[in-house]
Amino acid sequence: MIPMTLTVNGQSYQLTVEPRWLLADVLREQLHLTGTHLGCEHGVCGACTVLWDGRPVRSCLTLAVTADGANILTIEGLAAEGILHPVQEAFWQEHALQCGFCTPGFILTAVHLLQENPEPTREEIREALAGNLCRCTGYQHIVNAVQRAAAALSDNHGHAPSGQ
Repeated sequence: MIPMTLTVNGQSYQLTVEPRWLLADVLREQLHLTGTHLGCEHGVCGACTVLWDGRPVRSCLTLAVTADGANILTIEGLAAEGILHPVQEAFWQEHALQCGFCTPGFILTAVHLLQENPEPTREEIREALAGNLCRCTGYQHIVNAVQRAAAALSDNHGHAPSGQ
């Protein structure tokens, strides 16, 4: 077992993990943050995407011990005080989800995209989300949601409510 420190959704955790444990498993099993979903477990579907120091990573491929000292954001940490993040709100308004299994990965990937590129074109949105798969929805609603979120963030000068 290896001791490590991990900050998840703004809260610091002192953990002891086995070297073989994956970040997704630690988030789900140790911290009980089940919004990080395991789909393909090969890094292909994007359902396990979290933001590590602001960058999207596949938590199903990431050994937890490599995240020692990292700042991780999961879907549970995105809403502030019960107020949806503009990307979450836009997904709801644009009907960009059905079963919801892939939604956390799409949302966190979109958050990163909009931080890097506040005014992406539809093609740039499609390219940024290409590593996330959905079996239920047409991707059109997801692209519309990211565009809506970009406009909402632009109206709020690039900031989500409550400093998100």
